[in-house]
Amino acid sequence: MRDDVPRNIQVKVNEKEISVSPDATLYQLKHRFKPDADLIIFNGFPMESDQPLKQGDEVVLIKRGEAPSPEEFESLMMARHTPGVHRKIKRSVVGIAGLGGLGSIVAMALARIGVGTLILVDSDVVEPSNLNRQQYFIHQIGMPKIKALQENIAGVNPYVNILVFQERLNRNNVERIFREAGVIVEAFDHAEEKAMLINAVSEKMPEKYIVAASGVAGYGDNNEIKTTRFSSKIYIVGDQKTPAQPGAGLMAPRVGIAAHHQANLVLRILLGEEK
Repeated sequence: MRDDVPRNIQVKVNEKEISVSPDATLYQLKHRFKPDADLIIFNGFPMESDQPLKQGDEVVLIKRGEAPSPEEFESLMMARHTPGVHRKIKRSVVGIAGLGGLGSIVAMALARIGVGTLILVDSDVVEPSNLNRQQYFIHQIGMPKIKALQENIAGVNPYVNILVFQERLNRNNVERIFREAGVIVEAFDHAEEKAMLINAVSEKMPEKYIVAASGVAGYGDNNEIKTTRFSSKIYIVGDQKTPAQPGAGLMAPRVGIAAHHQANLVLRILLGEEK
């Protein structure tokens, strides 16, 4: 090929890599591959105007109301992601210790972004007071939380591999259960359980990241919920001063803020942003 002849560029359309001319545009791609598409996602953003394409662009073409094929389904779910995120985290493994207000929300958030494998650990069952902040439903009251959350995640993203352990964590089983996890989320209610997990992981598996929480009760200022790097591998999310106690209950808004701090931090770790 002569040096002065423009070379084709590689782009992705619904997760399939194709070759197009260097002067190709978004609308040309639509007319070529899915002319009836009424939603065009361009590098994670819905577009309503034409756009020139460049090397590495990612395009998802969607017809509203149309049931996608199994081959397309996962790519369409991830259409609004920042490009490259899904490929990087698809092979990751995250452990979650405790599936209450924090843990159940973290698990759902990580499932929605396509984390490859979740290790879920809890010995409790769903009960009515959980429903004020946890990711469960009335018909699941009495079910083990690991089974109920597994069911709910499958209803959102069936491509997540889920490993469940219905047992209480202690110093003797932490290493066995979380051996494959790169990041471990601490989502317990009680201080002694939090300390046990952090100490056990730090001593037995010091290479692993821990994302813990402290101080998420009540309805205090949103911005008091912060992420603090406690050491090179340990992070603490919360205001670190408001535990659940008489007069300071656990409620969905503030617990949700903290849980999504934890989930976003896990994502940043998986993407290599927390060196």
